[in-house]
This record gives sequence, structure tokens and C-alpha cells, in this order.
Amino acid sequence: MSRFWSQVVNDLTPYVPGEQPKIANLIKLNTNENPYPPSPKVLAAIQAELNGDAARLRLYPDPNADLLKTSVARLHSVSAQQVFVGNGSDEVLAHIFMALLKHDAPILFPDITYSFYPVYCGLYGVDYQSVPLADDFSINPADYVGKPNGGIIFPNPNAPTGRLLALNAIEQIAQANPDSVIVIDEAYVDFGGESAIKLVDRYDNLLVVHTLSKSRSLAGLRVGFAVGHRALIDGLERVKNSFNSYPLDRLAIVGSVAAIEDTVHFEQCCQAVIATRDALSTDLKQLGFEVLPSAANFIFVRHPQRDAGELAKALRDQSIIVRHFKLPRIDQFLRITVGTDADCKALVDALRQITA
Repeated sequence: MSRFWSQVVNDLTPYVPGEQPKIANLIKLNTNENPYPPSPKVLAAIQAELNGDAARLRLYPDPNADLLKTSVARLHSVSAQQVFVGNGSDEVLAHIFMALLKHDAPILFPDITYSFYPVYCGLYGVDYQSVPLADDFSINPADYVGKPNGGIIFPNPNAPTGRLLALNAIEQIAQANPDSVIVIDEAYVDFGGESAIKLVDRYDNLLVVHTLSKSRSLAGLRVGFAVGHRALIDGLERVKNSFNSYPLDRLAIVGSVAAIEDTVHFEQCCQAVIATRDALSTDLKQLGFEVLPSAANFIFVRHPQRDAGELAKALRDQSIIVRHFKLPRIDQFLRITVGTDADCKALVDALRQITA
């Protein structure tokens, strides 16, 4: 604390990112990174950008990132004017809270969800109400009907639970709230869900957010985007250009375009993660764990006779780290990122020994 801090800073409770420890021979299953490298075409595109004329790095990148917007638009069969891009989906979400969710009425999101949402509310002075998930940790669309609100946001699949909401349920929420922006945060949708982007031309209040950090293996490059009605995108552009006109650098733009266009590599990686996720879920169930249904690149589990914190510590002692949220309703759960087959075998072997 400092006497120079503003009242805003004094009142903030910052987001706590997943740990990035520097431990030798670590099996890192705590931050939902893709276990596989990005498309080789990403590195080739970055090298080509540098080899073409490295001196271009002295120049600002395209502030609109038109090359990337065009690539996203082509992938999802929308117009480039319906695409907004930013420095990771977290920056895109931050602009959404300021541009589209800061109204007189409180916004709604689940009580168990991405923990950055209440942080944004605190930063921007956005009032909110958390809506309890069902006993099985699913989102009930009826809970978002008939409640006055300044907007609705939730991940799909939800995080950290991994549970998926069907598109018809998302439509139900959008139809019931025509005067509110409905934001669907699809960071993990490529691992088993169906994107709501196909609905944005039908609902002018629907905005869908994606990241290249997960399914495209580009967490280190920081690229995210949103797709929606042009009026929503224009609002985001106004905020972005009042904050940082150049959020994506030249290398991020060409690298992300290469990742998006290599659909074969993308599909192979996603299918590999899905297969490993299903096998890991089966193995943990055989060890007595309860495993929630997941459409993400992670699973959410608990053991009926073992404390989650103690399990996390015991795994860490064997250089395996997972995520333990010490929060109401989920303090006995562990969120486990799906790693390689070898990573997951080591995890299962360790848990078999710990729970024996």
C-alpha cells in the first residue's frame, strides 16, 4: 500500500494468474496450456516477416490488424467488420466490460466461473450479481430469464467446471434479454463444443469471444478476438482506440493468421487433447474420483475421501502441479489441464500411489 495509490487501486482485488514455477522436470497441469506446439507455419510466418525486412520492426504495426480480421472472418463466415481483435482474450474482455457492460443495472454471471469477471467489475465500477450454478455445476438458462440486468457473461464451456451449454440454451438467453449484451466467452469451445458465432447474425445482442491461447497453442503470443454485430464491434473499437491503438504487434498478426489457416494441425491437436481427456477421465474415475463432464482441455475432479489441498500438495512434491481453487463450493475440487499422454500417465500413477 502506498499513499500515492488512487482509491481505485486501494479497492482492487487483482486476478491471480496460474502459477508459472521454474522447477526442473515439472509436469505443469495448472494453466490449461496446450501440450502440443503451434503449427510449424506460425514460426515460418514470423521468420518470413523478419527476413523480409527486419527493419520494419521500427515501424508501428497495422492498428486495425486487417490481415487477422480477414482471416477470422473467413474462418467463421462473417464480415471483417464483425471482428474485433486484441492482445489476448483478456484484453478483449476488459474492453467489453467498459464498452458494453458498464450500465446502471448489474451484470449477471455464474457464481463459479472465470475469476477475472469480478476483477473487471471492480476495476471499471461495474455492478454485478452472481447466479448460482445448479447442484451439478451446470448453467440453467432459466436463471437468466426475467432478471433485469446490464448484460450477461459466462464462459462456454464454463471455467473451471468444463461443463458445456448447448446452443439452443444460449439462444434462449439471448431471446429473453433483447436489450442486454450477451457475451459468450469461448476460450475452450474447440475441445468439444459448438461455437455460438453461427448465431451472431441472428441476434444483434450476442458477442462471442475467442482466444488463440488454447486450441491454437499460442498462449505466449497473446491474441484474442470477438465476433458480433457491427454496432457492438464499433463500441469496442472506440474503447480500444482510447486505450492502445496498437495492441497486436507485427509478429503476432502474421503468426496468428498462420495458426488460423492451418486447419489440419489445429484439428489434429484438438482431437489428440480430446482423446487424452477422455482417457484421463476414465482412469481417474477408476481411482474413485468424481469427474465432471468436460468439453474443455481440462477436467474438474474431486475425491470423496481425500482433501483437495492435500492432494495438490502431494502432487507438487512429485513435481506435478494442478490448480486448486480455495473458493466456496469448489474448495474440494482440482482443475487438471489435459497434458500429453505421458503427462497424464505420470499424474494417474502419482494419484494411484497417493490415494492407495
